[in-house]
Amino acid sequence: MTGQPKLCRVDEVVARLDEGPWPWAMAERARIDAHWAGLIAANPALYNGQVLIARDRRFAGNRLEVRYTPTDYAAFLTFRDLGFPEPSTSNCFGLAALRASDGGFLLGVMGGHTANPGRIYFPGGTPEPADVLPDGRVDLLGNVLRELGEETGLRPEEVEVRPGWTVAVEGGRTALMRDIRIDLPAEAARARIMEFLDAEAEPELAGIRIIRAPEEAEQDAVPGFVRSYLRHAFRSQAD
Repeated sequence: MTGQPKLCRVDEVVARLDEGPWPWAMAERARIDAHWAGLIAANPALYNGQVLIARDRRFAGNRLEVRYTPTDYAAFLTFRDLGFPEPSTSNCFGLAALRASDGGFLLGVMGGHTANPGRIYFPGGTPEPADVLPDGRVDLLGNVLRELGEETGLRPEEVEVRPGWTVAVEGGRTALMRDIRIDLPAEAARARIMEFLDAEAEPELAGIRIIRAPEEAEQDAVPGFVRSYLRHAFRSQAD
């Protein structure tokens, strides 16, 4: 898809895990292994753990339904770097659209040892098997809050989670953004997070950017779906 990401609002996201192998990864294993070898040669810090990839995604009224399949990170990154060659499969991930009490948004700058060095977006990430509940549901809000804690040190009791999701579809990526507030001004919230990052041996984030107007996010390092979300959020605030 070209142009601006499509934004819509849903009341809930219902996600489940489908067990079994991912056919694309099985068919492309040799290509995946070769690509992964190149990635870790350039960045030995990468780890080939397990993630969940969306094999089916559909809107049903005011909700989004997603079916996930487990795969390894090597297959996931190869699929991403090839431009998501299987249209029915996508990276469907949650993000904490973290907003301070004075209206500023807090975005993370990804560290150089990650798979997205220098990229600037909301805390979050691709769901993992740890996010799957005993009944097979994928706890996407739990994933968002876990990633928020791992990346910023903020605990669930320190933030307010607003209802609903903003969904942005951008090619092979589906970003699920949750409105999350912190009862601190943006500079104080940034200082709180930087204190956490400075204490970490190898933090996932290299820094925190405060965005107070949509034009401040108009740069290549900020993904289109984040820019679209910010334009909509600031426009809604003005209205």
